[in-house]
Amino acid sequence: MRLTNSELAFVLGRLLMGVAFLAHFLVRLPKLAAFQAGLVKQFAASILPEVLVRPFAAVLPFVEGGIGLLLIIGLFTRPALAAAMLLMTVLVFGSSLLEQWDTVGTQLVYGLFLFALLLHCQYNRLCLDRTVG
Repeated sequence: MRLTNSELAFVLGRLLMGVAFLAHFLVRLPKLAAFQAGLVKQFAASILPEVLVRPFAAVLPFVEGGIGLLLIIGLFTRPALAAAMLLMTVLVFGSSLLEQWDTVGTQLVYGLFLFALLLHCQYNRLCLDRTVG
C-alpha cells in the first residue's frame, strides 16, 4: 500500500499525538495518588472546589491513556480527536484559572495540532477504522 503525502502526514501525526497522550498516562500510572494530591493542592486557591478537582484528577490519566491508545491504533479516530480537543479545552480553562500562561500556550499548540488532524481525517489510513466500518 502506497500512501500519499497527505495520508502519510496524517498517520504519522495521529501516531505522534497518540504517543504523547499515552505517555501522559504511563508516567502518571505509578504515582496516581501523588498526581491526584498534587492537582488538588495546585487548585486549592482557585475558584474550583475540591469536589470537582479530585475526581477530575482521578480520571484524567485514564482519559489521556484511552485517547492515546485509540489514536495509536486508529480506532474511532474522529471521536478520539474530538474528545482530545474537548479535554484540551478543559485543561486550558484550568491552567488559565491558575494563570499558568506558559502551560496554556503549550496546550494551545496541542489544540492546533488536534485541530489539523480533525480537519484532515479523510486521510486516515493504516488504522482499525478502515476494518470496522
